[in-house]
Amino acid sequence: MQDILQVGAVTSTHGLAGEVKVFPTTDDPKRFRKLKRVLIDTGKEMKELEVTGVKFFKQMVILKFRDHNRIEDVMGYKGKALYVTRENAVKLKKNEYFIADLIGMQVFTEDGNLLGKLTDVLQTGANDVYEVSIEDGKTVLIPAIRQCILDVDTAGEKMTVHLLEGLL
Repeated sequence: MQDILQVGAVTSTHGLAGEVKVFPTTDDPKRFRKLKRVLIDTGKEMKELEVTGVKFFKQMVILKFRDHNRIEDVMGYKGKALYVTRENAVKLKKNEYFIADLIGMQVFTEDGNLLGKLTDVLQTGANDVYEVSIEDGKTVLIPAIRQCILDVDTAGEKMTVHLLEGLL
């Protein structure tokens, strides 16, 4: 499991006072209101920034950081990912998982046979769909519904699934 989780990506600066526009990569962009600190991957280091202001504009989040009062202070952040530590991540409900914890899991059928490796999570609106790479470079798409996902062990990086007829 990863110690940090991505919550957004800086797309551009906003105005001249050191604010940045962030494309949220979290299910709930409103979570930024409670966020006090973020980590930014500058390419050289993971730098911690204190969030002092949050606004919303269309599908974007506008963030202001402490001691970043000029556009020049944030120019280098364009295109960079924003992360939070696992302690600052949103609390999950039962049967909810962070996508970062699912990617790379070994996926087994209910009879114990290895099906493949979970390579992507597609967010369709109604329910997520897990993309599992199987032998010969083929993939199988499994809906993330209770009838199909029998068990998820994030610590063991293992998932057990029931394949509905027609999925393979």
